[in-house]
Amino acid sequence: MLKATNAVSAAPTRRRVLLTGAGLGLTATACSRDAGPPEDARGPGFHGLRQSGVATPRQATVLLLAYDLDPALRDAAGARALKAVLGTWTDALGQTLGSAGSRAVRLTATVGVGPALPARLGLRAPAALRELPSFTGDRLDPARCGGDLLVQLCADTADATEATAESLTRLAGETLWPRWRQAGFLPPSPDGTPRNLIGFKDGSAGPTPEECERWVWSGHATCLVVRRVHLRIEDFARLPVHRQEEIVGRRRSTGGPLDDGPEDADADLSARTPQGAHVTPERSHVGAVSPRLDAGARMLRRNYSYADGPSDQGLLFLAFMRDPALFARVQRRMAAQDDLSGFTETRGSAVAYILPGARAGRPLGAELLG
Repeated sequence: MLKATNAVSAAPTRRRVLLTGAGLGLTATACSRDAGPPEDARGPGFHGLRQSGVATPRQATVLLLAYDLDPALRDAAGARALKAVLGTWTDALGQTLGSAGSRAVRLTATVGVGPALPARLGLRAPAALRELPSFTGDRLDPARCGGDLLVQLCADTADATEATAESLTRLAGETLWPRWRQAGFLPPSPDGTPRNLIGFKDGSAGPTPEECERWVWSGHATCLVVRRVHLRIEDFARLPVHRQEEIVGRRRSTGGPLDDGPEDADADLSARTPQGAHVTPERSHVGAVSPRLDAGARMLRRNYSYADGPSDQGLLFLAFMRDPALFARVQRRMAAQDDLSGFTETRGSAVAYILPGARAGRPLGAELLG
């Protein structure tokens, strides 16, 4: 059985509570679920044209699992072996996620394939699936990057994700080898939208359902970018609140833009003070990631926090989009003009093509593996 090497205690530390309080991905998660999985008052389901865990409202915890295909498996033999595992996973997940207990804790499982896998199996890769380029400022640990298969498990209890992870790993047998895993959580939030570990609301000003259909979904599939971002929490906390707000580009107290407005309002980057200065500084995080700089293109961010001991805490950045090239453009701007980058260091990274959902007679991976 797999053991949780970085699971977070259910009881937050006093330090974490004091510091939790929207930078790095100020986007909500309420997108259209047209043609998506069945979700009702009982909680998310499993079968559907689209996988759950993308447009599903964030649960309290996440567990990411990366696997590599057995190095001895390639081409048609590898495709057959992976098809068998995904078929077994589909049956198991359909039964597990359909149970009353799983629905009660809103358990979801979202499965994707990494960029190197299709070529290794002699298959045509989806057009948008490619490795991310290198970015200035990254300090990537290869042991926390990549993977042939990526699984996102989310639920309102860590026990549910851990149990599901153990089952999937056992059912994979010798075909898939665990590569890395990362647990995440939503800090306590007494005032609505969860706050990240630098004290700002994380989940404001999200894409509309129409924008999700245009920029997130490609038919019934999408792509996921994962970034494990270490935060210099104490250094940021020493700054005056007004300076923190200038760096992030939003109000710490409300999550609203600096030019005023509700939490879900986009910042007006053209607004100026009576003295002629930009209300939202040009080097703010909001200024660097604004969709206006990408012809309106948006990601669907579904971020969590992580805590792997007192010296390594930060943001588990999860963003769904039609084409990861959008993330690459935004990340380059952040490295060049985002003052928040001075308080971050990306140490883990992965990208995956999120498969269409499973349906009767069509297990996960059917479109890719035939």
